[in-house]
Amino acid sequence: MNKNDFIKAVAGKADLSIKDAAAAIEAYADVVADALKAGDKVAIAGFGTYEIKRKEERTGFNPIKKEAIVIPASNAPVLKFGKAFKDMFN
Repeated sequence: MNKNDFIKAVAGKADLSIKDAAAAIEAYADVVADALKAGDKVAIAGFGTYEIKRKEERTGFNPIKKEAIVIPASNAPVLKFGKAFKDMFN
């Protein structure tokens, strides 16, 4: 499912116009991103929790040059699905 298919599905489920559904999805993504940038977690009951995980500097391997490389430290957004959401698939 791509973004357009997702917008159409949301519009159908929520009885919204495609334009309104697209705006709602964009707003959702913006709110989550803004909260993560501010250092907050976003917990949505029955779905999951968005948070930032710190990845420390580590050594990797460049297979083309066959040499060790240093991968710098970084922050990565993570979504941990909640138990209720996971249980829907088992």
